[in-house]
Order: sequence, then C-alpha cells, then structure tokens
Amino acid sequence: MRSLKRLIRPEKSLYWALLALIVWLPVPLGSNRAWAWALMEVAAFTMLGLWLVLWARNKVVVEVPLRKSWPVFALLGAWVMLLLLQIIPMPVSMVEALSPESARIHGLTSVLGVTKDWITISIEPHATQIALLKTLAYIAIFFLFLALVNNRERVQNAARVLVYAAVLHAIYGVLMHLSGVKGVYLGEEFVHGGSASGFYPNRNHFAGMLNMMLAIGIGLLIAGLAERKATTWKKVAANLIEWILSPKMLLRLSLCILVIALTTTHSRMGNTSFFAALLIAGMIGIALSRHATRNVVVLLVSLVVLDLAIVGSWFGVEKLVKRLEETTVQSVEEREEPAAYALGIIENFPAFGSGAGSFYVTFPKYRPETIKPFFDYAHNDYAQIASETGVVGFGLLGLVVAITLGVALRAQAVRRDPLMRGMSFASIMGITAILIHSWVDFNLYIPANAVFFMVLLALGWISLYMDRQPPAPEAGPVP
Repeated sequence: MRSLKRLIRPEKSLYWALLALIVWLPVPLGSNRAWAWALMEVAAFTMLGLWLVLWARNKVVVEVPLRKSWPVFALLGAWVMLLLLQIIPMPVSMVEALSPESARIHGLTSVLGVTKDWITISIEPHATQIALLKTLAYIAIFFLFLALVNNRERVQNAARVLVYAAVLHAIYGVLMHLSGVKGVYLGEEFVHGGSASGFYPNRNHFAGMLNMMLAIGIGLLIAGLAERKATTWKKVAANLIEWILSPKMLLRLSLCILVIALTTTHSRMGNTSFFAALLIAGMIGIALSRHATRNVVVLLVSLVVLDLAIVGSWFGVEKLVKRLEETTVQSVEEREEPAAYALGIIENFPAFGSGAGSFYVTFPKYRPETIKPFFDYAHNDYAQIASETGVVGFGLLGLVVAITLGVALRAQAVRRDPLMRGMSFASIMGITAILIHSWVDFNLYIPANAVFFMVLLALGWISLYMDRQPPAPEAGPVP
C-alpha cells in the first residue's frame, strides 16, 4: 500500500508531467500553431494550479533555487505588466502622452468614420493578448521546473530525458533527410531532401533546439568526468573498457547523433553558434573553475575535433562548408534587411513599443518597395523585441538573461559539485548559443524553443543554489 502511494505521489506525477510536456512541444511544428500553443498554455496553467494546491496543503515546499530566483520573477512580472499596459484601453490623451505614434495610427480609423474615445498602446491588441498568454505559460513552466526539479536525482533525470528525447527528434530528422521524403505534416508541406528540419518547418529552429540540447548533454558529460591517473597500460585499458560499458558511452554516442543532425540542417548560424558557444563556455569554465580537471579540456577538444572532422564529414559537412563559402555580403544584407528597417519602428515607438506580436502589422509601413516578401518576424530577436516592447521591454528581458548568466558564472567559480558545475556549463553554453543565433533568426518566438530557453535559465539558478553548503570555517591555531 505504501509503495502504491509512493508511485502516485502528486508532486512526483507533476514532475514527470512537466517533462512530458517539454518533450512534446517540438512535435506539433515547434508548437508554433494556435492550437498547439493553446494546449501548452492549458497544460502549464493546470500543472501550476495543482502545484499551488499542494503548496497550500503543505504537501510541497519552496526550495532554495526557487526562492533565490525572485529577481527573475520580479522582472518577468514587470514584463507582464508592460504587456497588460499595451492592451488596456485608455483615453486618447493618455495614449498620446505614452506613445504618440500608437495614438496617431489608431486615429487613422476616424478617416473611415470610426471614432474611438478609448484606445490601446498596442496597434494590434489581439496579437498582444496572444503574446501575453504565451508569456504567462513560459513563466509557469520556468516556475514549475525550479519547483519540481528539486534534488540531484531529478536534475540528472530531467537532463537525460531532454537529451535522449532530442536524440529521437534528431534520428527522425536525419532519416527524413537521407530518404528525401516529401509530404504534408499537420497541414505543413515538408521537403526533407535539402536539409534536416525534424518536426520544425524551419531548419534553423531545429538547429536552435539541437544547440540547447547539446549544451545540456555536454553538461551531463562534464558532470560525470573524473580525473583518473593510470600508471600502467593495464589500468589504461581497464579505464577505457569501463568507460565504454558505462552510461557515459551512451551519452557520448547521443551527442554524436545530435551533432550529425545539427550538421545536416545546413544552418550556417546554427552550426556557427554551436561551436562559438562551446568555445566561449569552455574558456569561461576553465578560467573560472578552480576544480576543472584535465579531462574537461580533453572532452571539449574532442567534441570539436571528433564530431566535426569525423562524424560531420560523413553527414553533409561539405554542404555546410559550401554554404558558408557561398555566403556573400549581399546574402547577409538580405537576411539583415528586416531587422535594419525595424529600427524605424523602434524610433517611432521608443518607450513601450508597438505591441507584442504586432511586427507583422507594423513592418509593411517601414519596408522599402525593394523588399517583396511578407515578413511576420524580423529574423532578429533583438530588433523584434525592441520594436514590439520598446526600450522598457528590451531592458527587462535583457536583465533576466544577464542576471541568470551572472548566477551561472558564479556557479562555475564557486561550486565543487560536478553535477552543478556541469549544469552551469550547460546554462552558459545554451544561452550563449541562442544569443548568437538570435542575431539572424527568431528562435525565441517559437514556443518550443522559448520553453527550452526557460529551462536553461532555470538550470543556471539550480546550479548555484541547489544543495549548496556554506564554506567550512578555517581551523584556527591549536591552543
């Protein structure tokens, strides 16, 4: 009877339900469809409500990482208030004072005979309402991850589940690519022959997901490293055999599969951001950690040399190199054009932006006639966030990322626990990869990838504050 009660513990069930939700999100086109992100929101809010009920009944406790992350929740709360400010109807005079351009655009409706006494800062309030619900779901998942991933075993299990689930996504993407399948999936036409994109319509977003999961996988490898000195060939052979037969070998093979999938996406910035983030995080880890072992350096070098030179060369690295060689100044400028012209939006909506989710409505006014395609995203997360939420919104989210990176960097410097150092490395590397990739893409506007990013933020706080013991006082002189 007791074993049955342990099996159906509500808090443990919530933990596995949260992991199942996160693993599911890439499957329905990165959850970037209305019905898919609605399911995400319902699931996230339901689980949060259940956790709060358990908390009210003293069935769960607020762990240290969740308490210590209050600055992030304060900033995210301010972000939510900003989105509410954008959609709350206000008198015309008030909107004119806060955002003159928004008032002017709303005033254009009077030309059509429609006069409004109350208007919103957002020029597309419906899109801002959708963005607000997504934001609340992301915050709920961030909260639940900190609340439920509350011990070492759960941290390891969560990281492994995410990595091995990504391996399944990677295998699917590579097989579809190698077979050159063409078909329709959930109403979206896929042509897998040119590059691997998995369940994502856009290969760059598939690459973004792989980058974040590679960071977590490498963090797990670092957490399992041990400095062993082998003085004889027998000990060297014994250590090698032990390593091959251990779970670390399965994890290493999993990382090879993820690298293969990343290479076959032929995403220039996706691959560039991976190796750049690995190099940056590796140098930071070695510089800050007083407890880094020689094996950490060997691992980082092998990841670059073995994966790129051996594994990647068999699975399309030549095409990736060719794409990089064929990259011209003109092609780069074409990729940057939407973001460049979005600067005009930022200039006209400087403080509070044009409204979250309103870029597709605002941009046509600012693009020149030479840009023919329709853009619903700026292909630059920085430009789009700044144009939609202004300096205030950009600053709030920037502080969230900056503070979390500071926490993860501190964990690298002060933690001795290999698991926590590995998770801080994963947080630093994954966040850095997305920050680099965001210059030419919009990973943070894809719900599945936005949730993975929130997981990396949570790992940063977990790595510093979970099971952290105060330093032992130095022994004084013996009397």
